[in-house]
Amino acid sequence: MGDPPEIADGRILVGDCVALMSALPPGSVDMIFADPPYNLQLKGELRRPNDTVVDGVDEEWDRFEDFATYDRFTRDWLAAARRALKPDGTLWVIGSYHNIYRLGTALQDLGYWILNEVVWRKTNPMPNFRGRRFTNAHETLIWCARDPKSRYTFNYEAMKALNDGLQMRSDWLLPICTGAERLRTDGQKAHPTQKPEALLHRVILAATNPGDLVLDPFFGTGTTGAVARRLHRRWIGIEREPDYAALAENRIAAIVPAEDPTLVTTPSRRAEPRIPFGWIVERGLLQPGAVLSDPTRRFTARVRADGTLISAEHRGSIHQVGALVQGASACNGWTFWHYDHGGEFRPIDLLRQQMRTQLS
Repeated sequence: MGDPPEIADGRILVGDCVALMSALPPGSVDMIFADPPYNLQLKGELRRPNDTVVDGVDEEWDRFEDFATYDRFTRDWLAAARRALKPDGTLWVIGSYHNIYRLGTALQDLGYWILNEVVWRKTNPMPNFRGRRFTNAHETLIWCARDPKSRYTFNYEAMKALNDGLQMRSDWLLPICTGAERLRTDGQKAHPTQKPEALLHRVILAATNPGDLVLDPFFGTGTTGAVARRLHRRWIGIEREPDYAALAENRIAAIVPAEDPTLVTTPSRRAEPRIPFGWIVERGLLQPGAVLSDPTRRFTARVRADGTLISAEHRGSIHQVGALVQGASACNGWTFWHYDHGGEFRPIDLLRQQMRTQLS
C-alpha cells in the first residue's frame, strides 16, 4: 500500500479513486471492473417480519447528498477510468436499479461504447421482507469499450466452453457470495456487497488475456484481485477504506495461481495456424487413395496426392467437392468428410487438430 508508482501491479492503493486513477499513466490498463457505491437512499432500518434488522448497506461511503452529487462523482471517476484505459480496453460496471441507469447515461455521455448489458440473476437473492415490491433478484452489468472503434478482447471460445459448448448469453445465473467465500469480521460480514468469485471469473476470462492489467477502483475486500491472480492476470486495486484494503491484501496473498498459464486461456480458432488439407496428406496422416465419406456415408471421394479430392463427378478441394456432391453453395469440408480409423468413423478435422498440436 502507498503512493502509486509509475505503474502499479499487484498492489492495493489506498485513497481517492479519482485522484489515484488520474495519477496512473494514460492508456495503461487493459480492463476495469467497477462496483461503485449504489447510492441506495435508505430511509431508516429495514427489518424482517420477526423484527430483526436486515444487514444491508448503510455505510457512510454509500451516502450522497443528492442525485446531482452522485452524478458528479460518477462522471469524475468514469472520466479518470477512461483516461487510464488503453485504446482497446474495456470497462465493466455493475449496479442495481438505484444507480445503473445513471451510470449508463454517464458512460454514453463520456464517449464509452456499450457492448453488452448483462443481467446477473441471483439464485439466492435476499427476500423482500415488507412484501410491497417484487424481490430484487438481479443486478445489471454494463460492458463497454473505451471507444466505438476499439479492437477489444472477447474470448468467445472460452465463454462457449464455459457454457457447455453453447454461446454464452447475456443473462447469468449465479449465486450471491455466501459460505466460506464470504469474508467475516467478528462473525459479521466484512463487506456488505462482496461479489462472488464466480462472477469475476466469468468477467475476467471473457475480456482479458493472461498478463493483461486489470484495475478495480472500488476494490473492497479484493474479489477482483483474487480472481485476477488465480487467472494469471496482473491487477491494481484502489480502495479508500484501509480496513477493507488490509482484508483484501491478506486474502489475495493466500491465492495460489494456476501452475501452468496455458490452463487459463482458450486460444481463439481465428488465431490458430491455418492447416491446408494437403499437409495432412504429405505428412502421411492420410494416404493418397484413402476413401472419405460424409457422416451418412451417402457420398464418397478419394484423396489425391496433392491434397484435392475426386468423386464420381467432381474434383477439387475438400470444401468444393463437399459442396458439389450435396448441390450446396458452400461446405466446411473439415467437418463434412470422415475417414475410417480402425473401424471408427471420424471427421478429418481431428487430423487438423492433431497437426496443430504437433506444430505448437
